Amino acid sequence: MDANAQPPKSLSHFLDDHPEITDRTLLLVDDDKPFLSRLQRAMEARGFSVTSADSVAGGLAAIAAHPPAFAVIDMRMGDGNGLDVITQLKIQRPDARGIILTGYGNIVTAVNAVKLGAFDYLAKPADADEILGALMATGHDKSGLPETPMSADRVRWEHIQRVYELCGRNVSETARQLNMHRRTLQRILAKRAPR
Repeated sequence: MDANAQPPKSLSHFLDDHPEITDRTLLLVDDDKPFLSRLQRAMEARGFSVTSADSVAGGLAAIAAHPPAFAVIDMRMGDGNGLDVITQLKIQRPDARGIILTGYGNIVTAVNAVKLGAFDYLAKPADADEILGALMATGHDKSGLPETPMSADRVRWEHIQRVYELCGRNVSETARQLNMHRRTLQRILAKRAPR
């Protein structure tokens, strides 16, 4: 190893080395308040001007007040879906770069998030450097699909989730499209994703 070689810089210094990024506004939307607080401090330490919200309604209000250049939005919250926030962000500020955080890391979520304007998505738990890396990634740096194949139960669950999202998260319409009983569908939707 070259004795004069510099050690690799942490992503925490990324913004310091990129003065061309003049708008460093960042919106964080997550209903996990301890996580939101930790992430806010970490992203402020990395050079962002952070606004946070702990609900979909709060995120939509923050976007209406001042659309940020960057956003990190949780997928599922108590009062709705983070995809609604990403959609509104892209309407208000088409050049914004937002990512979706999900505890339900599935392909359907990723596809829907990207279709609605998310730049990328990350499965929880994700740390501040992973989030910063995703926010600053170029198109070819985006995360790829997982290497391990899904189980048959998981494929079925993914298909149901996809149809549910395409039906605007309407349970009755999804049940009609899938030709299944509405209560059966509600039970499936209430469960966690199979592995």
